[in-house]
Amino acid sequence: ARVAAAGLDEWAVDNLLSYLGEQREACGHVPDDRTIVVERFRDELGDWRVVVHSPFGAQVHAPWALAISARLRERTGLDVQTMHGDDGIVLRMPDTGDPFGGESFGEGSDNISAGALPPDFAVFEEAEVEPLVTAEVGGSALFASRFRECAARALLLPRRMPGRRTPLWQQRQRSAQLLAVASEYGSFPIVLETMRECLQDVFDVPGLTGLMRDIATRAVRIVEVTTTEPSPFARSLLFGYVAQFMYEGDSPLAERRAAALALDSRLLAELLGQAELRELLDPDVLERTESELQRLAEDRRARDAEGVADLLRLLGPLGGAEIAARCTDAFEAGWLSGLEEARRVIRVRIAGEERWAGIEDAGRLRDALGTPLPVGVPEAFTEPVKDPLGDLIARHARTHGPFRAAEAAARFGLGVAVTTGTLERLAAGGQVVSGEFRPGGSGLEWCGAEVLRMLRRRSLAALRHEVEPVPPVALARFAIAWQSVGAANVRGLDGLVRVVEQLQGASVPASALEKLVLPSRVSDYRPALLDELCAAGEVVWAGHGALPGKDGWISLYLADAAPFLLPPPVPLDPTPLHGAILTALAGGYALFFRQLTERLAQDPTLAPMPSEAAIADALWDLAWSGQVTGDTLTPLRALLGSGRTSGSTAHRARRATPRGRYAGL
Repeated sequence: ARVAAAGLDEWAVDNLLSYLGEQREACGHVPDDRTIVVERFRDELGDWRVVVHSPFGAQVHAPWALAISARLRERTGLDVQTMHGDDGIVLRMPDTGDPFGGESFGEGSDNISAGALPPDFAVFEEAEVEPLVTAEVGGSALFASRFRECAARALLLPRRMPGRRTPLWQQRQRSAQLLAVASEYGSFPIVLETMRECLQDVFDVPGLTGLMRDIATRAVRIVEVTTTEPSPFARSLLFGYVAQFMYEGDSPLAERRAAALALDSRLLAELLGQAELRELLDPDVLERTESELQRLAEDRRARDAEGVADLLRLLGPLGGAEIAARCTDAFEAGWLSGLEEARRVIRVRIAGEERWAGIEDAGRLRDALGTPLPVGVPEAFTEPVKDPLGDLIARHARTHGPFRAAEAAARFGLGVAVTTGTLERLAAGGQVVSGEFRPGGSGLEWCGAEVLRMLRRRSLAALRHEVEPVPPVALARFAIAWQSVGAANVRGLDGLVRVVEQLQGASVPASALEKLVLPSRVSDYRPALLDELCAAGEVVWAGHGALPGKDGWISLYLADAAPFLLPPPVPLDPTPLHGAILTALAGGYALFFRQLTERLAQDPTLAPMPSEAAIADALWDLAWSGQVTGDTLTPLRALLGSGRTSGSTAHRARRATPRGRYAGL
C-alpha cells in the first residue's frame, strides 16, 4: 500500500516486491537503516568480492571506503580496490582464503578458512574516523579533481587565450604540477579549501561518525553472508565497479609514478602491442634504417682512417670485407695497418673468423668471449668491466634491426642459451625488447628499444605520407588509369569482364554505355562481346530510373555478385498491365516479346487486350525501375536507335536489330 501510494502502478509494485524478495532469498536479509549486510562471493577469477550493502548514501560511503582501504593496507599490506555508490561499497581481494579471517564481527557469520581481511575491517572508533579520512583524502583522485577546480576558481590556472577553452588534459597537467609544489605547504589556502570542500561538501563525515557510534551501541547491526553468486543488490553495484578507473588521470603525479614503477615490463610490452608489429613496420623503412645503423648508406660510410676507427668503435669487431663495404671508394688497406701500428685497433679471432676490433674492446672480448689478445695491448684497455657480454650484445642490438638470438650467438661464437639469457637480462633493464617485428619473419625476435622506437616513428611517418592529400590533377590521372581508360592491353571477353567488374553498380546513361563508357576501356569493344556475356549468363544489366526521352540509367553486374549488389527497385505506380507482365515473367525463364504478348492475351484481367505499343511502354517502365531485364542489350539498342526516338537521348547509338528476350530480375 505504501509503494502504491507513492505513485507506482501495479506492475511496478510487483517488480519492486519481486526484487526485494530475490534479495532476501539470496542473502537472508535486506539492508535497511538498522541492518548492514556484508556479502562475500568469488568472482570469475576466483578472487573475493566483498559488498557492504548500506542505505546511507554515497556521502557516507565515500569516506567509509577510504577508511576501509587505509585499514586493510595497514593490516594486510594489500592495496585493496574499492568502489562506493549510493547503495554500498564494493571491495576486491586476491584469493587468500576466507576474506573474514575466520572470525566474526556481526551476526550470522559463515566462516570457511583463514584469510586476509581483519574481522573489524569496516568498524571504527568514533574518534578515529575524521583523522583517518582526512589523512587519506589528500592522496585520492577526488582531492586532485577538487584541487584543480579550486585552483581554477582562484585564477591560479590562467588561460593563455581568455576567449578559448583550455583542454581538460592540460588543466590536469598544470594542476598536478601546482599540487606537487603546494602540498609541501600545509597552510596553502587552496589546499585548505580543497580539504574543506572534500570533507564538508562532498563527504558526510559527521554522518559516518554517527553510524560508527550506532554500530558500537548495537543500534545498527552488521550481518555477514557468503553467497555462491552475487545477489541482485550486489549485481547492481558491480555494474559501477569500472567507474573507479574513469578519473585515474586525476591521481597525483607521485601516485601515478609509483603505479608505473610497479608495472611488469613484459606485461607493459604486451599491452603496448609490441609483440604484433610484423604488419605495422614498413619493410622499406626497416631496410633503410638497418643500412644507416650499419653505416652502409652512402652518407654514413667512412672516408678515411679516422672514420674506420669510428666504425669499429660504434659497430664492434668487423672483418676486412665488412669494413671495405662501409667505406667510400677511396678505401685503402693501409688505413687498417696504420691504425694497428698506432695501437688503435687490434686483430682478433671471433667465431672462427679474423676480424678487426677497436682497442677499447680488448677487455670485453677477452672476458666475454675468451678471445686471445695480441701482445702489447696497454693495461688500461684490459681492465675488467662490469658486464662485458652484456655490453657486446647491447651494442649488437643498437646497431641492427630485429634479430634472432641464434643470429647474435653465431656472430659472437656463443651458445644460443647463453645469448638468450643475456638478452633477457637486457630486456629486464629496458635496453632491448622481444616480440615479432620483422615483416615476413617468424619466431621470437629481439630489437634494441631505441631502434624499435625509431622504426615505429619512421613507419608511422611513411604511412602518413601515403595518405597525404594529392592535387586534383593527380587524382584525375589516377582515376583514368584505375578505370583503364585508354588502356591498350584491355581486350576481348576477358578485358570486358574485368571492366564490368570495376563498373558494377555504377549507373550510367544507357545511351553512353556502348558509345563512350565501354569503348574507352576495352580497345576492341564490340556490342557482340557484351551480348555474348549476357546470353551466357555471366553478366546482367538493370535499370535504375528513366531519363527524358527514351533514355535511362543502367548498370552492369557479374551474375555471381548481382544478388548482393542490386539495389531495391525504383518506386513505380503499378497498373494492371504492369502486374500482368510480372506475373507472366514470374516463372523464372525468359520470353521473347511475341511470346509475352501471347501470354498477356490469355490473362483475363486484361480486357480489352492492350496494344503492342502499350505493352512495350509498360515493359520499359518495369525495365527502368529495375524489375525486368533482358538476356542481351539488343532491345535497349533498338529503343535508343529507333527512328521515333532518335535524337531524344544524350548519346546517339546506331540502329540494331530489335530482337531479344525479357525476364524478371
